[in-house]
Amino acid sequence: MCWDISLHSDIEIVKKAFPSLKDQRRNLNYDLSKMEDVWAWSFPEYPIIYREKATGELALTEMEWGIYPLYLEGKGKTQLEIDTQRRNQVNARSERIVDDAKSIWYRMKSQRCLIPVSGIFEHRKIKTWKKKVPYYIAEKGRDLFYIPGLYQFMEVVDEQGVVEKKGNFAMITRAANDVMAGIHNDGNNKHRMPLFLPESMEKEWLADITPLEMAELFSFQLPSDQLTYTPVFSLRNAVRMDGKHLYEPFDWQGLPPLGNDDPGSVQGSLF
Repeated sequence: MCWDISLHSDIEIVKKAFPSLKDQRRNLNYDLSKMEDVWAWSFPEYPIIYREKATGELALTEMEWGIYPLYLEGKGKTQLEIDTQRRNQVNARSERIVDDAKSIWYRMKSQRCLIPVSGIFEHRKIKTWKKKVPYYIAEKGRDLFYIPGLYQFMEVVDEQGVVEKKGNFAMITRAANDVMAGIHNDGNNKHRMPLFLPESMEKEWLADITPLEMAELFSFQLPSDQLTYTPVFSLRNAVRMDGKHLYEPFDWQGLPPLGNDDPGSVQGSLF
């Protein structure tokens, strides 16, 4: 699962990549210091690119991370139960989008979006260590890149009784390449990574593509040498005492190289 993303690049880069983009954001001035680590489990608002159904135009707007489980409404569920299910829907497995007709992702496959990021964070488990080591991962040579996602709009009523349309989204994941498998090496969803695509393929996701063409995108695995990855400081409620950003390298003493998760082992590195 990918639960942490970072946006510390100028959002105006998006408009250069998508010149005809309609900017529908309510907030035009992000505090990038607060977006160095955006955590999915808090259902944060985040800038998302999608294609309007009515006009076919590309638009940039804020949506909340985590698909709201509309199918639970009216079934007597508590807010805690709804939020728990929603946290299971911050990521969408690519394998279920075109092959699992019973999946929510299959039903949403035409509601496609792109998530602009400077990079993502993932945690690595080291044998005998109490804490996992976070890594900052980005596509090599790119200040901003775009991860495919799925979205939905829903109507909500505010405290004044005004009905408004709000969007929420999920990030698409696939089986990990060697580097990401070495980092994301623990948990129920280990050896997964976001659907990283090269710049030449990202815009295809927003085009009028068939399920077969979607499957071809899902089958693409970005080579490990196209990623940069470095250990960073702890993320949760973290403030670096050295004054550096959360995405800047941090020296974890005794950290074994990728491919060897046991500091006491003589096993060689795979990288």
